[in-house]
Amino acid sequence: MDFSDQLKEFSTRILKLKESINTEEATKTSIVLPFFSLLGYDIFNPLEFVPEYTADTGTKKGEKVDYAVMQNGDPIMIIEVKSVNTDLNSKHINQLFRYFTVTKARFGILTNGIVYRFYSDLEETNKMDLTPFLEINLLDMKPDTVLELRKFCKESFDMKGILDSASELKYTSLLKNAIAEQFTDPSEQFVRALIKNIYNGTKTQAVIDKFRELTIIAMNDYITDVLNDRLQNVISSDNKNISDIKPVQEKELPFLPQELETLDYIKNMIHAENVVYKKTSQYAYMHIAGSQYKWIFRVYVRQDKCLFVLHKFSDTDYETEYFFDEVELLSQIQSLIEDTYKKCKQM
Repeated sequence: MDFSDQLKEFSTRILKLKESINTEEATKTSIVLPFFSLLGYDIFNPLEFVPEYTADTGTKKGEKVDYAVMQNGDPIMIIEVKSVNTDLNSKHINQLFRYFTVTKARFGILTNGIVYRFYSDLEETNKMDLTPFLEINLLDMKPDTVLELRKFCKESFDMKGILDSASELKYTSLLKNAIAEQFTDPSEQFVRALIKNIYNGTKTQAVIDKFRELTIIAMNDYITDVLNDRLQNVISSDNKNISDIKPVQEKELPFLPQELETLDYIKNMIHAENVVYKKTSQYAYMHIAGSQYKWIFRVYVRQDKCLFVLHKFSDTDYETEYFFDEVELLSQIQSLIEDTYKKCKQM
């Protein structure tokens, strides 16, 4: 059986067992030991896998780490285990941090049986980093993490190879987390950097707050556009007739009252014909029937206001985002909406 298939099977086993595991000892025997056995280590051979490994720290004698993986008489990995019900956090690495310093191990692993955090001394020799270079969740395995975990299997273990890629893994992971955070809650510094060459006016707090919302919208729209472009490229490269491709059945989302009010108001105001309403998890929009890419405008409902966004063309030189709390206020830009509607029909 392939390693990835073994992991899937093991993941299924964990799902069945985890509700009945209530202690740290049960976590060790039911999940952690079988996991390291899956990696190819002989958990019953004390020359290879040592439970309660002694790691005396300074004046403290008899300090023990839960497990140590041995190679040529020295530990190469030390493992600290918490109960499967424990949400791992920074306070749990204190023991592992101390043990790492007084052993020859190059890798420290903190786990609750499901999540495994891998640490090393990338920043300062023999001093364990406080940030893991790799984190694996056995209930949410991804192809790239399976490849990294495979490097820790006994038969393919390559300390130099792992350490060479560990720094890149660590900082790539931190960057991904930072990017994800900006997608959901852009920082003021990030917003200011983005609008530096976009908005020439005074960047007051009110302006920053406005552009923070627009940044979230723009980033989500960008990802959607990229995915749509890639889908179109795949369709083109396969040389298939679009009519032969079965569309993905999407779950219909209900429109909010403010969204429907805006859609109906604009349709009546500009006497739009042959248009369709569409709803996503982020916004509602109106597009020309037969092509959702020919969208005319989008409306985003916020707590105390709505955001109206017109389709932007390369030859337009006017603002396309408008906040409003009463839909009638959009009549002030009726000519812009009509112009956009005409251009969408001609696309």
